[in-house]
Amino acid sequence: MSQLMGDTDYGLVGTAYSRIRRTDPRIAALVHQALGEARTIVNVGAGAGSYEPLDRHVLPIEPSPAMRAQRPAHLAPAIDGVAQHLPFDDDSVDAAMAMVTVHQWPDPVAGLREMRRVARGPVIVLTFDGDELGRLWLMDYVPELRRAEAARYPAITTVTEALGPGARVHPVPIPIDCVDGFTEAYYARPESFLEPAVRRAQSAWTFLEPGVEQRAMDGLAADLTSGAWDERYGHLRTQAEFHGAVRLIVSP
Repeated sequence: MSQLMGDTDYGLVGTAYSRIRRTDPRIAALVHQALGEARTIVNVGAGAGSYEPLDRHVLPIEPSPAMRAQRPAHLAPAIDGVAQHLPFDDDSVDAAMAMVTVHQWPDPVAGLREMRRVARGPVIVLTFDGDELGRLWLMDYVPELRRAEAARYPAITTVTEALGPGARVHPVPIPIDCVDGFTEAYYARPESFLEPAVRRAQSAWTFLEPGVEQRAMDGLAADLTSGAWDERYGHLRTQAEFHGAVRLIVSP
């Protein structure tokens, strides 16, 4: 796979994205509020279109053919392009957004600066704080996943500095029934991780050494059967929100 298309082969792992990585309305409300009155928006690393507002003119940029093919018919077709070379003039759109994608870019700083260059208004980035990934119980079963993910996500300070003065970081609470299937979305539904399709929609699993994923899932399955998981983490099954590593970064 070309480096320009990021560190994950979405031809292999992206086929479940449109079904499992759906727009969560509560997270979407935070994103759309941050976009303010913007009418024209570049969505960088647009994927299958999660979190794109339907009442505005969106210009999606996506390098993966597999992801472009999964965009539903009611959304604009994605332009084949990459973050570090956006095909737009300076200050040519009202806003720019990047939803859980900066860790896929070969040069996140260049991509973020490009977003700031083309947007005359807000730049919105939804990402994870690599230093906080250990908040999720899953990392107790597969610490290798935490290390792999932490190495991929740019530091929050790297993102804010690339976006320039005024960028603010907002923790994003995850609702118990979150429909966007990133790892923290299943904090209260541990059985979901036993479904291969769920893990295939989370790119981090592809960075593990052979055998690690199966070992972790065997351990989780055993603890769910014995009740050991519920003894340690059962309170999460009824916890309305989880405060983990998800961050919304807004540059005015």
